[in-house]
Amino acid sequence: MEGFKLEKREHAIKSSRVLDIVQVGLMTAIVYVATYIVHVKTFMGVMHAGDSMVFLAAMLLGRKKAALASAIGMCLFDLTNGYVNWAPFTFVIKGAMAYITAVIAYRGNYNGEKLWNNIMAFIIAGIWMIGAYFIGGAIILTFLEPEKQAFVQSLIISAKDIPTNIAQVIIGIVIAVPLLGALRKSGIKNVI
Repeated sequence: MEGFKLEKREHAIKSSRVLDIVQVGLMTAIVYVATYIVHVKTFMGVMHAGDSMVFLAAMLLGRKKAALASAIGMCLFDLTNGYVNWAPFTFVIKGAMAYITAVIAYRGNYNGEKLWNNIMAFIIAGIWMIGAYFIGGAIILTFLEPEKQAFVQSLIISAKDIPTNIAQVIIGIVIAVPLLGALRKSGIKNVI
């Protein structure tokens, strides 16, 4: 009887790991596709609709899985679309963006169910992303580009993408909020 319980527990653990892998893999693909389908080149990078899926991942999968799916999905976009210098920055920035969103949305008794708290989570995570890409752009211009710039000048140049990053966050929120509401009404949150 003890052996049967142990075997059943091991099976449950393996099933849980498989489910985690499937959820992260599926959300990684969704993040990548949303970023790829709707993207526009900007001064130093790209503006896209993928942030909406980063927010959605945080709300559906929680901190760790959303961070992993967002980091991998966005990083793959950079690697496959000519933004190789950005890939390591994107991995960290988008992973942290999803993590921040989930931490705020699920703090205390909110459980990701309070609209105003979720919007606040999206905004704070968006501010992180804007600031991090601003600094990341300056680092790339200072150390990784063939025509290296002084760091102060790199900060000035990198600031040119702040308005498009703000727009990207707003677009992400505008897409994520109603989509999350629709998914909640459909009961998908209980399935995932």
